[in-house]
Amino acid sequence: MAIPTTKTALLTAIETDFNALMRDLSMVPPDLATLVELDGHAAGTMISVADLVAYLIGWNTLVLKWHDRDRAGLSVDFPATGFGWNELGRLAQRFYADQTGLSFPDRLDRLTAAEARIVALVNGLDQAALYGAPWYKTHTLGRMIQLNTASPYRNARGRLRRWMAGRGLPTSPRRGPAAAAAPRAGQEVHVSPSGPPARHDRCR
Repeated sequence: MAIPTTKTALLTAIETDFNALMRDLSMVPPDLATLVELDGHAAGTMISVADLVAYLIGWNTLVLKWHDRDRAGLSVDFPATGFGWNELGRLAQRFYADQTGLSFPDRLDRLTAAEARIVALVNGLDQAALYGAPWYKTHTLGRMIQLNTASPYRNARGRLRRWMAGRGLPTSPRRGPAAAAAPRAGQEVHVSPSGPPARHDRCR
């Protein structure tokens, strides 16, 4: 899928990748969702499907926090207070811990609610606010939103489908833009603190 450069394209990317992911997540038996069998977001670690959902909740929540603080005229710590862009693996561990005790269905509900807030955020902004000027370093607000919502949704779906295939679980048919080749195991896409967005095989 081409990198979105308009509000309409951004909304399409978010909704398309999220809906495709949720179709597959809905097919995961809850009793298998907590098995620690997927490659983690840091080298040498393993996670569960429930952890994968917690990771996405974490990034969605961060995007909303960034915008809320910026709109209020407050300073924004990127990516999060106490974490640098070279510590995304440690940040992932915090995301998993943040959802400890929450059931898999409840995590799906929380992710759905967070994604709805992201869509509402984008709908409330115009083209100029999203893509008219750099918002963080050289990146527009629209690019920052896409890098930390739609891109992780797509990556998570590729990771999930590999695990489902290995377990012989049915998956939803690939169709539309979401049918692009899935990322390799452990591969994440996030924004770098300067220069173009960085693609790296694992968070550190």
